[in-house]
Amino acid sequence: MSRIGKKSIVIPEGVTVTISKDNVVTVKGKNGELKQTIDRDITVEVADGHIHFKRPTDQIRHRALHGLYRSIVSNLVKGVTEGYVRKLELIGVGFKAANQGNVLDLALGYSHNIIFEVPKELKVTTAQEKGQNPLITLEGIDKQLIGQVSAKIRGLRKPEPYKGKGVRYVGEVVRKKAGKAAGK
Repeated sequence: MSRIGKKSIVIPEGVTVTISKDNVVTVKGKNGELKQTIDRDITVEVADGHIHFKRPTDQIRHRALHGLYRSIVSNLVKGVTEGYVRKLELIGVGFKAANQGNVLDLALGYSHNIIFEVPKELKVTTAQEKGQNPLITLEGIDKQLIGQVSAKIRGLRKPEPYKGKGVRYVGEVVRKKAGKAAGK
């Protein structure tokens, strides 16, 4: 049995969860509303302030989906109550980040600046303090969307293994390689 799938999700106060006939879970809270379509084999029940997930058989597919959908709906509930924040830092000489609304202007060591448009569901802020690396902060209620957008931004200039220059998540550890051995 899936250990995660067996756990029920506690519905906090101020959050409403509805399940439609075509297995779409809608979660509404103070921060907004999120929807997720659940596989038709997994049954979702809302009872006495908890959300329960059940699977029909012990097939590998059903076991995999059982825990998956429980985790996704748990992330929806957390998103509409607390929200999610992801921070990225730019490490490198001359690396800069600026934003106007949801448009990021990134100087990452290429010949031209990179203009990156962030989806309107997310809030983006940039900070650049003297002596510190530039920071990009993404905030929103959809964990999947924040992860996808931050991975795309990181992919514009991944941290390289020799000096560690590039875009990385705050707290990410980059393993560094030894450089070329000296000749004499």
